[in-house]
Amino acid sequence: MQPNTLLDAILDEAGISHAGLAAHVNQAGRARGLTLRYEHTAVARWLKGQRPRGQVPDLICEVLAARLRRPVTLDDIGLGVPGDPAVPHTGSLSGFVERATALWRSDQQGRPHLLGAPAVTGTPAVMPVWEWENPPEDVDVSRGGPHRVTPGDLEMLRAARAHYEQMYRKAGGMATRARIVGFLNAEAAPLLRGSYTDATGRQLHRATGGLVAIAGICAYDSDAHGLAQRYFHQALRLAKASGDRGLGAYVIALLVNQSLHMREFRQAVAFAEAALRAAGHRITPALASDLYAMQAKAYAHLGDAAGALSRIRRAEESAERIHRGHEPDETGYVQPGLVNVQVAEALLSLGELAAAGEHAAAAVDTPAHDRGRVHRLAMLCTVELRQGNADRAVAVAVQMAEQARGMESQRLRDRLREVREHLIRSGCAGTAEAAELIDGALRVPL
Repeated sequence: MQPNTLLDAILDEAGISHAGLAAHVNQAGRARGLTLRYEHTAVARWLKGQRPRGQVPDLICEVLAARLRRPVTLDDIGLGVPGDPAVPHTGSLSGFVERATALWRSDQQGRPHLLGAPAVTGTPAVMPVWEWENPPEDVDVSRGGPHRVTPGDLEMLRAARAHYEQMYRKAGGMATRARIVGFLNAEAAPLLRGSYTDATGRQLHRATGGLVAIAGICAYDSDAHGLAQRYFHQALRLAKASGDRGLGAYVIALLVNQSLHMREFRQAVAFAEAALRAAGHRITPALASDLYAMQAKAYAHLGDAAGALSRIRRAEESAERIHRGHEPDETGYVQPGLVNVQVAEALLSLGELAAAGEHAAAAVDTPAHDRGRVHRLAMLCTVELRQGNADRAVAVAVQMAEQARGMESQRLRDRLREVREHLIRSGCAGTAEAAELIDGALRVPL
């Protein structure tokens, strides 16, 4: 089940509590000869995605329409499709905008049913990617609204994306997410509901898609995987509306990374193939290198050495063709050394310790942003321990713990804990000091 953010948003707009809605639904039911005994707990279940039975969805519309003094439909409360409160991506673009902005609003308000929702798997996870890759396309994305969207507005969105990306890299997703979600609600939502031509609309959806992708990254970094996935799916729909296949391929790369984390390795391979296939010549060398490298990791985890090694070769060939001035802003994360650390992880899974060590060392020797450097040091430390080089592993672990200071990131904390466990299990001299340093970093609550 996916949280019903539309119902959540309209309840907030109407200023009605969970207990208040339950009481009004019971009263409206009595007028129809029904005996209903709903309480606030039932409303909480509806917000988590459970569909009310029988005539209750209509009664909810009736109650809210009276409260708001305007018609309220089943689609307005997220109950337009029986058994599935999440309307498919193939609906109208304006309907998608309303659902997307409802999610942003619920996220900003810290709704627990939204933050704790698990990521979907199977068909619900695959469909947004399939819909991005296949027709129908958006023929016209123009819209009539209260305010005209200007080139200055578009530039503001692009500047905001760059700003929040840098904040994420330096401070982590947990510290950045509230800021970017607040910006989406205050600035991006009114622009999406504004007035624009098809050409301006394409640029608007592209700029907003880049921002929403960063919001998804921050949610992923905060361990809110269901929420992160919904942001990634939103960004993919915005990419489709923009007509920019390259942006869509970038968003799919984010979904591939999340699939690897969730150990959905076959899904990771399939998603990467979809991005490479659908983007075609519009995919840049940087993005292609990352997609191939992530495929290599997936194949390695699946025990397919031949598949992993073939993707490693493709990743390295693509990396050699990267030209910094010819890449979009979104692929800036593919910095020199990133492919090395991805390849090191794949080779480590295959048991190729010497080759993994060479790639991990090369990654650490290459300049990277603060966050990337922590991951590279963690990988090198792991390889050194596997090779029995305790002294070198301890020195690297100390660097890693110091580099991670000040970052509020659940993913980085996971890496710190993982390295600490490897250090303790090794039982080598000197590891206690590094483990104690990591413990100190982990004591600070997020």
